[in-house]
Amino acid sequence: MSHGVKKRKLDKSRQDRLYFDSYSDVTIHEEMIADHERTNTYRTAILRNGESIRGKVVLDVGAGTGVLSMFCVQAGARKVYAVEACSIAEQAMKIVRHNHMEDRVEVIRGTVETVDLPETVDVIVSEWMGYALLHESMLNSVLYARDKWLKPGGLILPSRAELYIAPISDPVVEDRLHFWFAVKDQYGIDMSCMSDFARRCIMNSDITVNTVTVEDVLSHPARFAELDLGSVTVDELRAVKGHFRCESFGSAAVNAFCVWFTVTFPCPDKPLVLSTSPFKPETHWKQAVLYLDAPVDVMQDTPVTGEVRMYPSEDSARHVCIHLDFTIGQNKRQAKTFSIPDWSSES
Repeated sequence: MSHGVKKRKLDKSRQDRLYFDSYSDVTIHEEMIADHERTNTYRTAILRNGESIRGKVVLDVGAGTGVLSMFCVQAGARKVYAVEACSIAEQAMKIVRHNHMEDRVEVIRGTVETVDLPETVDVIVSEWMGYALLHESMLNSVLYARDKWLKPGGLILPSRAELYIAPISDPVVEDRLHFWFAVKDQYGIDMSCMSDFARRCIMNSDITVNTVTVEDVLSHPARFAELDLGSVTVDELRAVKGHFRCESFGSAAVNAFCVWFTVTFPCPDKPLVLSTSPFKPETHWKQAVLYLDAPVDVMQDTPVTGEVRMYPSEDSARHVCIHLDFTIGQNKRQAKTFSIPDWSSES
């Protein structure tokens, strides 16, 4: 029994180390800052909130290279505490000094759960979103910071998140499955018996992060969950769920669902939305694709209904699982659970 407890603690420590280590390489920071929709939306939202930031104290949770912290200085912040757990914090310090902002941005190496700030803050800013919104579980850290360091009535950027789902038809999958039926025409060997094996391999239980084109989306999106960052609790994040209903645009074969999110920044004039929808410009988050075990044919206005439940993996709390219960038309109700492959199992 004691060995099992010790193993779980070691696993949790290793998961955290692997997570933070993944942000120690330049590639991921290059990808994020190069994502114009992401970076420019944050900058615009921060500058539009200048009245709430000017002369105030800001906490940047998971600051990375410190770019959001420096946007806050551009908006007039008196002091920004840029908290970053991984070694990229050293580069953030260099960038801050290089931009002559060291008098207003203090980079603090550590997790927000362990650092000690000298004062409470007026604003929290954080780019905490992972694939399918909740992968990586960084929102937990933002909520911890909110409860411990944010003044009553303080500003959180972004302040709200919403999750959406829609059925899709992925033509690449159909082409790959059809490939085994075409081998005979090319080489005289019938390999169609490979199709079932190929289907199991391709239409598996992994959450696939990919770009979904508008043409492949088969219905209007259905919102199934909303998170208010001012009030949501860590307990509630253990089971984010909701029902959905949509109707198909026309005749097609549904072979997957895709999930995406939006986050909303409150602004004095009107809210600013950062969307990862396939109907909007592409972001580095792309979409989360959930493949069915087999395609289901739909016609115009075929109802697609169900429930989505998102929760942390038992094997790695930083990894999200998505359980999908769904009914397409008159077909019987189906259920499938998806997860992102776990890097804690890597050597």
